[in-house]
Amino acid sequence: MSANSFDARSTLQVGDESYEIFRLDKVEGSARLPYSLKVLLENLLRTEDGANITADHIRALGGWDSQAQPSQEIQFTPARVIMQDFTGVPCVVDLATMREAVKELGGDPAKINPLAPAELVIDHSVIADKFGTANAFQQNVELEYGRNKERYQFLRWGQTAFDEFKVVPPGTGIVHQVNIEHLARTVMTRGGQAYPDTLVGTDSHTTMVNGLGVLGWGVGGIEAEAAMLGQPVSMLIPRVVGFKLTGELKPGTTATDLVLTITEMLRKHGVVGKFVEFYGEGVAATSLANRATIGNMSPEFGSTAAIFPIDDETLNYLKLTGRSEQQVALVEAYAKEQGLWLDPAAEPDFSEKLELDLSTVVPSIAGPKRPQDRIVLAEASRQFAQDVRNYVSEADLDEAGKESFPASDAPAVSNGTPSKPTQVTAADGSVFEIDHGAVTVAAITSCTNTSNPYVMVAAALVAKKAVEKGLSRKPWVKTTLAPGSKVVTDYFDKANLTPYLDKLGFNLVGYGCTTCIGNSGPLDEEISKAINDADLAVTSVLSGNRNFEGRINPDVKMNYLASPPLVVAYAIAGSMKVDITTEALGTDQDGNPVYLKDIWPSEAEVNDVVANAIGEDMFSKSYEDVFAGDAQWQALPIPTGNTFEWDSESTYVRKPPYFEGMTMETSPVSDVQGARVLAKLGDSVTTDHISPAGAIKADTPAGQYLTEHGVERRDFNSYGSRRGNHEVMIRGTFANIRLRNQIAPGTEGGFTRDFTQEDGPVSFIYDASQNYQAAGIPLVILAGKEYGSGSSRDWAAKGTALLGVKAVIAESYERIHRSNLIGMGVLPLQFPEGASAQSLGLTGEETFDITGVTALNDGGIPETVKVKAGDVEFDAKVRIDTPGEADYYRNGGIMQYVLRSLIRK
Repeated sequence: MSANSFDARSTLQVGDESYEIFRLDKVEGSARLPYSLKVLLENLLRTEDGANITADHIRALGGWDSQAQPSQEIQFTPARVIMQDFTGVPCVVDLATMREAVKELGGDPAKINPLAPAELVIDHSVIADKFGTANAFQQNVELEYGRNKERYQFLRWGQTAFDEFKVVPPGTGIVHQVNIEHLARTVMTRGGQAYPDTLVGTDSHTTMVNGLGVLGWGVGGIEAEAAMLGQPVSMLIPRVVGFKLTGELKPGTTATDLVLTITEMLRKHGVVGKFVEFYGEGVAATSLANRATIGNMSPEFGSTAAIFPIDDETLNYLKLTGRSEQQVALVEAYAKEQGLWLDPAAEPDFSEKLELDLSTVVPSIAGPKRPQDRIVLAEASRQFAQDVRNYVSEADLDEAGKESFPASDAPAVSNGTPSKPTQVTAADGSVFEIDHGAVTVAAITSCTNTSNPYVMVAAALVAKKAVEKGLSRKPWVKTTLAPGSKVVTDYFDKANLTPYLDKLGFNLVGYGCTTCIGNSGPLDEEISKAINDADLAVTSVLSGNRNFEGRINPDVKMNYLASPPLVVAYAIAGSMKVDITTEALGTDQDGNPVYLKDIWPSEAEVNDVVANAIGEDMFSKSYEDVFAGDAQWQALPIPTGNTFEWDSESTYVRKPPYFEGMTMETSPVSDVQGARVLAKLGDSVTTDHISPAGAIKADTPAGQYLTEHGVERRDFNSYGSRRGNHEVMIRGTFANIRLRNQIAPGTEGGFTRDFTQEDGPVSFIYDASQNYQAAGIPLVILAGKEYGSGSSRDWAAKGTALLGVKAVIAESYERIHRSNLIGMGVLPLQFPEGASAQSLGLTGEETFDITGVTALNDGGIPETVKVKAGDVEFDAKVRIDTPGEADYYRNGGIMQYVLRSLIRK
């Protein structure tokens, strides 16, 4: 029950139903707040308990100073939690382990139970092994169940053992698309109350639901577990960046072009840790699908959330996707009553403002390794000619003629592009040549774009026109279609577009993330061998949101994000060297050149298909029994009981060691003495670098572990699918094939130098860590800017902690990873402003002492601690940002904190 200090409790009548609400207009200053802060304000009013959430917190939010730096901590209580299976499996593993730990500490295991709705969508496990055939989907599903039976049995057990926990089975769709199409409420009803739908999710792209007016963002799995168990999320009231949209998109441009433009603008502006909120006349002209596409990319531009207020477009989408009449009426009535309805003419109080005229957006792609590196499509081939030089050998550069590329060239002329034509004899006996820049993967994949019917229909129409002109994909291109929900294939079928996609090789491979998460599957053996033998810098083009190094496919060095219709076009062109805006993609039946403009659909053509092929009945049918699953899911045998029966032989699900030796009393935090550097890393090290999700190589510690446990190489599966086994994940930490550890120069992958041995020989990071821990030597990580950007990968923090790392010292952090490190008892520190490991002369060979950490035992948070590294001394900023985070750190981590709190209740 809320303390209701502001007399805000009221009722709202909608039809025959009456709901309790907490009125925002009872708080002085609420009317001028941005939409996102109004949602937070309601959250505080409803959960005010006089202790964690007080009237002073509510007044502070009502009196928010838009220009102040964040300093006021609040406790946000999300209405629900959403998970995908890569991050969800370890969440459920941890909950199962916590039940046993509670029992051992004399508590009631039943206390470990979600207190808010928790929904998990299995979408990250399907791999595009089979492609380009009519039965590829069914074959991939069979392989998926074969590889993941243990995990799926475990999740089915969780669905029966935990209250409020539901699982959407495999083969249904991508978590974020299922969220906006079915799971999101926009306005939540529970216990007679109506309130804004809010959430945290174990995937950074949880923000896709922001397009539906729902405030939520990605957190680490360990934070999600705490939220499930009733712990509020500790946060500072953020700065809110207002992003004004004006005008309309020009014909020929897509939502993907728009979102890549916004990503570039916001990365340049700097929005890490801030909310972004869209407003202005252009919002009303932005379809819900486009809003969701923009919201989805929030992690790519670094913001916590990227939200759109509720308006008629929101209601229309809720109706289209089969929400009940009462739900739609409630959303409208609640939003208007609480001042959450979009006023296109309003100028709320924002901390900072940006503006974009939608008519200035031009066709674009992004790459070759970061989503924010936008390239105007017309410049793409010239930019490739310059960028490829970073991925080829010195000999290839000599062949290209170094004089063609003076350093000042930007972009460089294409006639100096490195070239190494390499012959391939395919399995069917055909012979062809591939070269640097060959597009070897063309994938329509990921929630970002497959949720958007306009770009999906555009892709299918490009395929139709291409086939009618006699065009085909190049034989070296792996073409895959992985929609975000079954609705997509329904409207392709209804519009009779499926045969054209199939003809070009874009057959359905699965309903899941596939290529975007690194589950692209292997290239044809002959192509893979040619690439590796010649060391070719080949490319992928995908309609995803992530293109980090080493993520998409181990054979592919350069990765480009593009709209679905451009993915189809590049599959036909076959190379990034082709300027698809001016050069022919191929020839028609009569030998005439065919250009992109010849097969690009008009806006009217796309709109006509969307209007006639998509209906409410498709959504109702797809989601009518979404948690039941098919016969294969229902046939999985599962254990019973409220504690899990661990299988000592399992290589997928094992009981982790987090609570071993834990007592009810905390131990004082201590300084770090005599530490060595496990890794010295550069800028933009992502959670993919720290904890890869893709393939497991046989000659790595993780591969060796699986081999020793009787797993055949073909059954290794991916790191992502093995996240329920800490033994695999520790060995995979810092094992990305593209990681460059500066203390082991000349290496790529999970290598370091082991200073427990004479002269510090190069060693696997995991092996060195074991030696350091055996010798009682703590470890530190040194890093540059944007450390931990990318997916909200809890294992990036868990693995770091289990390797024996006590502190990370970086120039700057992405929000989720910094928070996750604290959640695992690892101290995040920041170099002094303007300083770096390089500027301080640190080599990584020094011994580190970090003093002043013990000040945390006094209840406060020290601003800095003293770091002594060899002869170098400096004051590092302590990046424990809130009192709540300090409590987690003092407890050794968030899970230990929650466990102790629940037992004491």
